[in-house]
Amino acid sequence: MSTKKNTHEESASNEELQKEEITPETESEQNNESPQNNVEEELAKEKDKFLRLFAEFENYKKRTTKERIELFKTAGEDILSAMLPVIDDFDRALAEISKSGDENMLKGVELIYNKLVNTLKSKGLEKIEVAPSDIFDSEIHEAVTQIPAPSQELKGKVVDVIEKGYKLGNKVIRYPKVVVGQ
Repeated sequence: MSTKKNTHEESASNEELQKEEITPETESEQNNESPQNNVEEELAKEKDKFLRLFAEFENYKKRTTKERIELFKTAGEDILSAMLPVIDDFDRALAEISKSGDENMLKGVELIYNKLVNTLKSKGLEKIEVAPSDIFDSEIHEAVTQIPAPSQELKGKVVDVIEKGYKLGNKVIRYPKVVVGQ
């Protein structure tokens, strides 16, 4: 009886093994579905990484191009700022020479002054126009002092321009210094 029992147990275990046994075809089908999904997911991730990296690189190129253009526009700012006191000295010299009455000297200095100013204009330097009786604006003007207004209509307005202002492109490199009526 024990042999019958063993034989019966063996056949039962063989049946279980056959049920659990996976054929090579079944195994490859299961492996194909899982790796294919993994491959598609990995491909999607890598494609997303690539697109993000490409977009980031394009933004970097645009930003550096814009910065380079800005640098070229304001590259001579230091030199032009250093030349502003020379222009101021020329303005004062022209005023004094015109008082002296020497026409030949005045013409010679005016020629040099005009040549200097035109050269600086060609490099992008522009004078900020301010006239007495303009309304004072702290965004545009630098108030050096306030004095009692000579008349009611000059209250809160520019009374005198002490020093001219200049800008390079859209950037102000020196604000005009003014006296404001109070």
